[in-house]
Amino acid sequence: MTVTTPDLAGFRRAKWAIAALFCFLGFQYATWAARLPALKSRLDLGAGELGLLLMACGVGAAASFPLVAVLMRRLGSRRLSLASALCLVALLAALSVVPNYPLALLVVCGDGVAVGCLNVAMNAQGAALETVYGRTAMSQLHATFSAGLLAAALLASGVTTVTPSVPAHFAVAAALLLLLPAHARRGLLPHTEPGPADPDTPKKRARLTLPAGTTLLMGCAMAFGTVTEGAMNDWSTLYMKDVVKASPTLAPMGIAVVSAMMLLARVRADRWRSRWGDGHVVRTGSAVAGVGLALALSAGGVVPTLLGFACVGLGAAAVTPCVYVAAAERGSDALALVAAMGTTGLLAGPALIGFVAGAGGLTLGMATVAASALAVTLAAVWIPWPARDRIRVTVG
Repeated sequence: MTVTTPDLAGFRRAKWAIAALFCFLGFQYATWAARLPALKSRLDLGAGELGLLLMACGVGAAASFPLVAVLMRRLGSRRLSLASALCLVALLAALSVVPNYPLALLVVCGDGVAVGCLNVAMNAQGAALETVYGRTAMSQLHATFSAGLLAAALLASGVTTVTPSVPAHFAVAAALLLLLPAHARRGLLPHTEPGPADPDTPKKRARLTLPAGTTLLMGCAMAFGTVTEGAMNDWSTLYMKDVVKASPTLAPMGIAVVSAMMLLARVRADRWRSRWGDGHVVRTGSAVAGVGLALALSAGGVVPTLLGFACVGLGAAAVTPCVYVAAAERGSDALALVAAMGTTGLLAGPALIGFVAGAGGLTLGMATVAASALAVTLAAVWIPWPARDRIRVTVG
């Protein structure tokens, strides 16, 4: 099929608008994750209390999805994504000055609700983009999430060399964040319901012929994948500082290495999906992530640790884009459920690692991350992955 120049121009305009939302979420999330040591110190928190703080974010995300269903119907994915982005900027500012632990729990819980809303809305936009234009884009969209993580980690490292002030850091971050929804506003698509791959198959029939266990299995793969991704973002800085004994300037490079490798892999992942299929990419990648991190934990030291973190970024990169695409082919209900489990894993998983770390040390907590990556490999064996020959790969 030949795509006309106006169609290609429309595809690119919409893709970069949606990409701005993915970048926004990665940047906002990594901004406060990179300053967890400072927040931990300012609020005088132990490992268990810090884990509970992260758990509050996951609870907010999990509780948001009945609200998301209503808001998606009333506002559509375009307006919901923009409103959620503005809420996240306000919550970031509040977190920088929150005076005590109970209020911090409330702010972080609200952050989880807003993240849940934005995550569903922006992935609905991404699924609609692939459906409307018949071109792959989801991995590249998720690459911009990784770009946001990387940019936030580098900003955190740069700001801390100038001032330790969390409010000053978050003020700079908030100013940059506001530019992204401003860019996205004009290019986002009108909300389009994701649906079955075959346009001649009625949606109700598709839901009835597919067992509920299939969607739940996708949700499990998504949850384990986002536990791996989220835990690396939240705990890599503390692991570098407390276990590896890296300097305060070098410690945020754990997030940077994971994010950089994930960004590079996601830029190429659509080609991998086309060549080898989504299932092979997910199974191989998650195995690389789990085994690479486990070997790094055994070896110890700054260099082996960063190499292990690089394996996680490389291997986990394509998991969430592939699972989102598979879920979107089964309808908006499946996409919402998988997104719910994914966001909950992303935000509540690191809290679980915190509880494990509080009981047995941070090395054991990171070993749980490696086990989570290997669980994705197991789940991916049983997922019916979509054929990739019906959608063309597009770069640009």
